[in-house]
Amino acid sequence: MRNYWALLPAIAVIVGLILLYAIPTLINPQWTKTVLNLFRQYPEDEQADAETGRPAGVLGPQQIRSRRMLAGLLVVGALALIGFNIELNRESNACYTAARAFGAVDGKAADDPCISMIYGTFIGDGTGPSFEDKQQPVPSYQLVHKKHPTYLRWIQNPPEYDDNNLLIGTSLDCAMDLRVIEESDRITVVVDTDSPCTADDSVSLTAVRLKQPVGSRKLVTVGGKEMQQIDPDVASWPKVLGKLMTGG
Repeated sequence: MRNYWALLPAIAVIVGLILLYAIPTLINPQWTKTVLNLFRQYPEDEQADAETGRPAGVLGPQQIRSRRMLAGLLVVGALALIGFNIELNRESNACYTAARAFGAVDGKAADDPCISMIYGTFIGDGTGPSFEDKQQPVPSYQLVHKKHPTYLRWIQNPPEYDDNNLLIGTSLDCAMDLRVIEESDRITVVVDTDSPCTADDSVSLTAVRLKQPVGSRKLVTVGGKEMQQIDPDVASWPKVLGKLMTGG
């Protein structure tokens, strides 16, 4: 699990300051009022308290309710801020996991996976004739079936797909040469070039529209080798939160 909570120091400071004020205020607003009184600079503040008929610095019922409501809103805001950063972490981790599963290697692109590490193919859809005698293998695929991969929402140029699609990742220099050949008993996926695809820190993801569902057909690549089916997706909130807390 990769940790992309880059704003952690700033978020921790902001949340700490919010809770430092909000929690005592929720318990007893008079505590924070007494502390804030230490910073009073104008004597008319004391006179204003005297005009209400209460001892100086003592809050009335309406003031107590207002301060508790404000403290409650601040706590909700702090939780929303934490939740927003957890969601960013989930998205980044999902894109990273998917890119690695499709063959990307660690590199500079991993600094921002959803932008740089995995993206939809700009040219090519897996169709077309094959010309090369020596072709390159494609090791893995993802089958889109009922539950659509959530990470596809966040990547650049996300591919269009439906329940009959295969998702296949290749390096950018091989995406145009991707070929998918459907037969009655198998689906063959190859890269139609005689030069090996170079290892890259990013993946071009192609959605291949099949003529009919995969069914019992095997997916194979060069030499009839069976491909590996992968299923990367966004990690659950508890899992990401646990990793963030432990620094994983």
